[in-house]
Amino acid sequence: MKLLIEALMKFICGLLLVGLLIFLPAGTLYYTYGWLLIILLFVPMLIAGFVMLAKSPDFLKKRLDAKEKQGTQKGVVAFSGLLFIAGFVVAGLDFRFGWSTMPTWVVIIASVLFLVAYALYAEVMRENAYLSRTVKVEEGQTVVDTGMYGIIRHPMYAVTILLFLMIPLVLGSWYALIAFAFYPAVIVVRLKDEEDLLTRELPGYAEYKEKVKYRIIPFVW
Repeated sequence: MKLLIEALMKFICGLLLVGLLIFLPAGTLYYTYGWLLIILLFVPMLIAGFVMLAKSPDFLKKRLDAKEKQGTQKGVVAFSGLLFIAGFVVAGLDFRFGWSTMPTWVVIIASVLFLVAYALYAEVMRENAYLSRTVKVEEGQTVVDTGMYGIIRHPMYAVTILLFLMIPLVLGSWYALIAFAFYPAVIVVRLKDEEDLLTRELPGYAEYKEKVKYRIIPFVW
């Protein structure tokens, strides 16, 4: 019950925060693409939360812990937060003042890709029981090298890049895409710092890097 309350409180706070960041700058609740994003983002999140609560409450508890302890990662999280705030606010202002116009078909494709990315994210969580929102090595942790982890070393980051780059397109704002476009660079910083930690502290990770050459884009990087 305590875990359920904690999860619901964080969910509600996240929903209210994103809603305020989108609709307040828009100056109206009649922002259709804003509601579209709310539905695409939070409905699957709510379903996934209840599934984790029922099947793996320990994993849900781990996912709720977002407090980074390392300096570099704290900076990454803080900068990511600023990017998201800027992106949502710009999207709202774009709608309010009509700065840009996006074709409906782009929004539809972005929405489909957003859901695909969400499904892939769920698969990554299924494959890796050690997946955490913070960078750390747990006691007894082993290297996961099957499924998507047999293709790229950081499928979670690859999926989140796709997920978050679709957000401004779902919102119908080309200008918001400028803010979100910095997200991949932030991920690269986080990823490199994380790999240094895993190489030092996780047995077998150095060998895994030799086996799986690519970090987030197959045959590229």
